[in-house]
Amino acid sequence: MTASERPSRPHAVLFACGMNAVRSPMAAGLLQQMLGKSAYVGSAGVQKGELDPFAVAVMQEIGIDISRHKPVTFEDLEDLEGLNFDLIVTLSPPAHHKALELTHKVAADVEYWPTVDPTANEGSREQRLNEYREVRDQLMARIHERFGRPGGCNE
Repeated sequence: MTASERPSRPHAVLFACGMNAVRSPMAAGLLQQMLGKSAYVGSAGVQKGELDPFAVAVMQEIGIDISRHKPVTFEDLEDLEGLNFDLIVTLSPPAHHKALELTHKVAADVEYWPTVDPTANEGSREQRLNEYREVRDQLMARIHERFGRPGGCNE
């Protein structure tokens, strides 16, 4: 994708998944680290879950602390701060459907990035961590592809 074909960088991005406990906080942490204060980044879920300790651990491995993240639903977010986002990136089918419903009252673009839920995998601690690392790394690659590499011009 050339610079002229790449969508412009939004000013406010919401990542959304099912529970706001693994994928969306990981994605939000990655993009926030990349963009710093140049954009507002949030996350929400269709339902409210509990922050997953494996997600916290694999993000800590790359120097991103999401341990203070408090999972919220779309409704919680709307009540707390509104839904003033240019772009909603959905990571699961339920979140995608919810985001499309929101576009009836919110002027936001919606992109669907199907992302595997690593919580369904079983095995040893290391096997499970590897599943979370794979999701983290896939999100990082997708974020770099969509928003440009750090220090690069993508506007």
